[in-house]
Amino acid sequence: MEHALAEARKALDHDDVPIGALVVIDGEIVAAAHNERELRNDPTAHAEVLALRIAAQITGSSHLVGATLVSTLEPCPMCAGAALMARVDRVVFGAEDPKAGSTGSLYNIGADPRLNHEYAVQGRVHAAECGQLLTDFFAARR
Repeated sequence: MEHALAEARKALDHDDVPIGALVVIDGEIVAAAHNERELRNDPTAHAEVLALRIAAQITGSSHLVGATLVSTLEPCPMCAGAALMARVDRVVFGAEDPKAGSTGSLYNIGADPRLNHEYAVQGRVHAAECGQLLTDFFAARR
C-alpha cells in the first residue's frame, strides 16, 4: 500500500483526486497508476482501470489470473467491474468509500455468484493514511 500511496500523490501534480493503484503478480508490482481523469479529460481514467490496462499490456493477456489489484480507495462500480473482467484473484484497498464503494460498502461486485468470476477482498489496509490523503485534498478545494 505504501507504493500505491506514493502513486496517489502523483495525481496532485495535475489536480486529480489522489488515488493510486497497483497490479501485483507473484509478489512483483507489474503496473502502477494514479487518477488521470482531469489530466486526460476522461471519466474512465481511474487509477485502477489504468493499472489494469498497463498490466494487461505487460503480461500480454486481458486475464490477469493470479493478480492482486491494490487501490488506496475502495473501487467504484466501474473499477470493481474492471477487476472482475480482468479475472484478478484479489482486490486490496485502503479507505472505504461509503458513496461509491463496490467491494463491500455499497455493493460487493467481486463476491456476486451470479457473475462469471469472483475475487477475494481485503479492505482497510492503511485506511487512515489513505483516507487522510483524500480528506486533505478535498479540504483544500473548499
